[in-house]
Parts: sequence; C-alpha cells; structure tokens
Amino acid sequence: MGYYLNSTKALSLYESETKKTYFVDKSNMLRQLIPLVEEGNNHICITRPRRFGKSVMAAMVAAFFGKGTDCSSIFKSLKIADDLYYEDKKDSSECLSAIAEYSLSKPVRLDYHRYMNQYHVIYINFIEAANDSVSYQEFITTTKELLQEDLREAFPDVRFRKKGTVTQDLRMIHEQKNLQFILVFDEWDCIFHKEYTANEDRRNFINWLAALTKDTGYIALTYMTGVLPIAKYSSGSTINNFQEYTMATDDLFSEYFGFTEVEVDELYQRYTARTPNPIIAREDLKYWYDGYHTPSSERMYNPRSVVEALTRNRIRSYWTSTGSYAEISSYIINDRADVKKDVALMVSGEAVPADVEEYAATAMQLSTRNEILSAMVVYGFLNYEDGKVHIPNKELMDEFAKTIREREELGYINRLASESDRMLRATLKGDTKTMEEVLQFAHNTETPLLDYNDETELTAIVNLVYLAARDSYYVERENKAGEGYTDFIFYPERPGDDGIILELKVDDTPEAAIQQIRDRNYVLTFKGKMAEKKRHTGRVLMVGIGYSKKKKDHHCKIEVLQTV
Repeated sequence: MGYYLNSTKALSLYESETKKTYFVDKSNMLRQLIPLVEEGNNHICITRPRRFGKSVMAAMVAAFFGKGTDCSSIFKSLKIADDLYYEDKKDSSECLSAIAEYSLSKPVRLDYHRYMNQYHVIYINFIEAANDSVSYQEFITTTKELLQEDLREAFPDVRFRKKGTVTQDLRMIHEQKNLQFILVFDEWDCIFHKEYTANEDRRNFINWLAALTKDTGYIALTYMTGVLPIAKYSSGSTINNFQEYTMATDDLFSEYFGFTEVEVDELYQRYTARTPNPIIAREDLKYWYDGYHTPSSERMYNPRSVVEALTRNRIRSYWTSTGSYAEISSYIINDRADVKKDVALMVSGEAVPADVEEYAATAMQLSTRNEILSAMVVYGFLNYEDGKVHIPNKELMDEFAKTIREREELGYINRLASESDRMLRATLKGDTKTMEEVLQFAHNTETPLLDYNDETELTAIVNLVYLAARDSYYVERENKAGEGYTDFIFYPERPGDDGIILELKVDDTPEAAIQQIRDRNYVLTFKGKMAEKKRHTGRVLMVGIGYSKKKKDHHCKIEVLQTV
C-alpha cells in the first residue's frame, strides 16, 4: 500500500460517507464501469460542477476495485451487492454485454466479488496535490516522484530503467508482470485554477496525461472527474482517447451525480423522522436547491446543499464556489452588453437561448456570449435544457441578484435594481405615488434591454424593481393569462409578514388588474402554499399595475384582501 497506489485513503473516505445520516447509495454505477474494466484500455472523464458528488464517487470507484484493502464489509450492504440484476445467462461475456447496455428489463446474476479489490488502483485527488504546492513544477514533480516510489516499492522484482519515467515504469510492470492498472483521477483540472499555473504549464499537464493514458496496454480503466472538460484544453490528437460525459449533453452516469427527486424524498423522510423540531418544508428544498436537469429532463438537486440544509435544520445558501463565480461575473460586468441583457432576463425568471454544445475553455479565455453562458453551465450557475439556459434555483438566484444590486458597472440594470428597496417599502406602506415614480424611472432609463412593449421584457422590469423582495420573499411567477400581462405572488419567508399578489396590465387600469386577482381567486393559491409551509402571514396585498403604451405612464393601486 502506497501513497497513490493501492492506498487506504479512498476506502476511508467512502466508508465515512456511508455512515452519514444523509448518505445516498449510488453504488450501481459500478455496474456500468465493470464492463469497461473487463474490456480494458477505456478512458472516461465525467465533468460536473463543484459540490455534485464527484469526489465521493471517485473514492467509491477506487475503494471497490483497489487491492489495498478489503471493502467487503461496506459494499455487501449496498445496491451493488444485489446479485439479481439481469436474466441468468451462462456466457459471462453475454452477461457483461447486458450490463453495459444497462437494460433493467430482465435480471441477471452479477457476482460483484469477482471485481471487488482485484485491481491495482492509482488514486490521485489533484486538489490535495495542488494545494500542497507553491508552483506548478513542485506540483508535477512531487506527483511523479510519489507515484514512482509507490510503483518501485510495490514491484521490487521488476527491472526498471534507472532514470525511467512513470509511464515507462508502468509499461515495464505490464510487460514483465502482465498486469493492468485502474487510474482514478479526481478533480483533474484543479491545477488550471491555481494562480501559479501558466498557459505553458497547462499544456504540459495535458501532455503528461496524454503520455500516461494514450495507446497503452497497462490501463484497464481511467476514471477521471473534473469541472472542465478535456476537449477545450487539447488540440488535435493530444488527448482524444477519453469519452467525456457532461451534465448538459450526456445522460450516461447522470443519475449518479446530484440527487434525484426520489432520493430527496427519501432524505426528507429521514430528516422528519430524526430531527426533533423539523422546520424545513419539502417544498423549500425544491425552491432552494432544485432546478438542474439531465439531458433526458430528470430533475437534479445540488447534493451538498440539500445535505447541509437537512443536517443543520436550516434553509440557506450553502454555495461556496465564490471564486469561480467571481471569475465569470467579471465578464458579465465588463465585457458584453448582450450577456447583461441575458442575466437581467434570467433574474426575471426567463430562460434564454444558448448553444452549450461546445463548453467554454478557461475563465481567462472567454470571448463570445455562448462561451460565457457555457462556462456558467459548467460551473453550475446555470442549468441547460432544451436549448436554453436559466438560473436553476433560489440559491443561485441570490448570487446573481447580489451581483446586480452591488455592482455599479452593470449600469442600467444596477440602477433599476437599486430602486428595489424603495419599491418594496412603498408597496408595503401602500404608497402608490412612490411606486409610480420608481416604475417611471425604470421606463425612462436608457436601456438596450427593454423595448417595454414585449411581455417578457415587462416582466423583467417588474422583477428588477422588486429585486429586494427576494431577500425575504419567495417570488413566484404564476400563470400567463393572455397577451400583455403576467402576475406574481410574493410568499413571505418570515412569519407574520404581508403577502403580495401582483398583476401587471398593459393598456388597462390597475383596478382591472386587481379585479382579475379577485376573479381568478389567486388567494387560494397563496393560502395553499402558506399552509404547506405551515407559516402564517399578515395581510394579503393585491397590487395592480397598469401601463399605457400610448401615454408611456404607469398607475398603481393596492387593496388589502384579507388577513390570513
């Protein structure tokens, strides 16, 4: 057992995860990897945003296959140990073919013991190596030296070259021992984000990975994870032997990264059963942490945030990738007017068209609108679905809203958002004169964003001038009910605060807007939602806003519906 080769670290990490209250068993992923190991010389790279379970899965893979320790006590109680998975077949190759197709129609016996702890595994978490170094040279030199020490200590009878490389040592072992290795590389791209890493260093690292994995006989499987895909870093045939699986474009492996709706339901049941005074509603988890989708449209939750919320019995933002967000937000702020418009529309709840088939390279190289939006998908700040991107949930919406409200460089968007505190205070006080002043200010602001005649852009205005409400309200855009208007419901997060039902009318009166709120009985929707949250409110305010295209002015009216 060495530092990287057949180490005990992966097993320790995974075992500790399995003991946690909100552990989710995703060991069936191994059923898709086993055929690749059997076939040999396979290389996959799975890219996901931070905090989506990549490291847990990498540790699981290394622990299961690695010779370093006996992991039977862990995996015997997990899903992988369920032998009856496909229809019984005498031919093992036929069985493996069925597993590879992942067809669940007919169960077959899969003796997972045949593969557990049977392979020499090299497991490297590159984040640790990068954090322990002060330069790229120290990072790569130390990594190579430790790995080479492991190999030569584990195989003392192999005739190694005196000054051989890691690649040469692996080839020597393969030739003389007829052995294959499994490589598990976690967070392969983390070195790219270190300040000490130059462009030449990035190229050198790619070249080293290529030399280590390409056209070799000593690798059964390379399992690699990261945030950023390899394709954008390599040109030509440098490192084209990897199959890449992204959250936006590939369904394979999607269910193993992030939590599904069913899994969150199960976790919530654990939470209510084990928490003395549970205060989180199931709907809160959806509102705050849901919003991601696989290419086949299965809903996915941010797993870290769900676990943190249930563990702490508190709904709040647990997003910690502020560094990545700062890098990308600089492009929103400084470079592209069209991206500013997109962000304003997305903050209003709209999805905008984008092509993210080709992911962005590094944050330092973004130049086009699609590259910037693609980078936001890569880092998990946006979700991609059906050719459009949108802000997935409140956790991320708060990040964007904070940027809009704090950064004056955003110009007109910031100016509109800065009025949102005044707009909310005026609404709660029934000060329609101030509300009309704020809306007129928004209308008169020179903006490339708004023609102010399109329903979508009118919606964006309402959201921007009420942006401050997101701090204390769950703002939900309700049903579209015809041309030229939309409606919103503001659900208070704090008990006792007033609720707001808002209707926007074009070329009609605010009185007509309020009458529609009454006629469509939106208060029933409001009451139902608040009952789910087990939360009482103060007054319910009906807010009608009318806009005249001809006169270019706004009129507002507020009526108190009732106390709930």
